[in-house]
Amino acid sequence: MRSPVLHGELVRLRPLEARDADRLWASLRDPDSGRLTGMGTSEASTRAEVDVWAATAADLPGRYDWAITSAAVRDGEPVSDDLLGEISLDQVDLQLRSAHLRLRMMPDYRGRGYGREAIGEVLRFAFQPSDAGLGLHRVSLAVMSINPRARALYDSLGFREEGRLRDAFRDGKGWTDAVVMSILEDEFRAGVVVSGHDGSAA
Repeated sequence: MRSPVLHGELVRLRPLEARDADRLWASLRDPDSGRLTGMGTSEASTRAEVDVWAATAADLPGRYDWAITSAAVRDGEPVSDDLLGEISLDQVDLQLRSAHLRLRMMPDYRGRGYGREAIGEVLRFAFQPSDAGLGLHRVSLAVMSINPRARALYDSLGFREEGRLRDAFRDGKGWTDAVVMSILEDEFRAGVVVSGHDGSAA
C-alpha cells in the first residue's frame, strides 16, 4: 500500500525511500530511542536489513510507512527533505477498520512538535472516509511505561488506555510494561488538538 504524501504546518510526510537508510540506521543505533520505544536496536537489525527496509517498506501490503520531513519551503521547493523521524500504520485491517500506530523521532527532533503533528496527519488520513482515506474506526498503539513523556503526548491527542501488557519489553536487564492505548473515529472527530508542543521522548 503506497503511502500518500501528507502535509501539515510543520511536517510533510512522504513514503520511506532507499535514501532514508542512513538516518534510519542512525536512529536505530540511538540508545534512548530503542529503550523508550521498544522498537528495534542496532543488535536487532543489520545495516543490510535497514537498507532493504527503507527501499521496500512503502510498498509492503497491510501497512503505510512515512518519512517525517520538514514542511518548510523556499521558492516553492522544500528546504530539506531529510528524514526527521518515521511513522507508520501497520496491521491495517479494512474489514475490522483498525490499525496500529508507531512513531520514532530522530534524537534532535524530539519535543519540537513534529511528532505531534505527524500523528495528527496520520490519524486524519486513517479516519477519513475510504474515498479520501482509510475509513478506519480504531487506531491503537503501545507505549512503554518508562516513557511518561510519550504517554502524556498520546493522552493529549485523545488516546485512551485500554490495559497493560506486563513485562512486555526488555529494559536493560529488567522488564517494562507496555501500555495499550487507542483512539476511535468519533473521539478523533470530537476535536482533538493536533498542533502545538510535542512532549514526546519517542
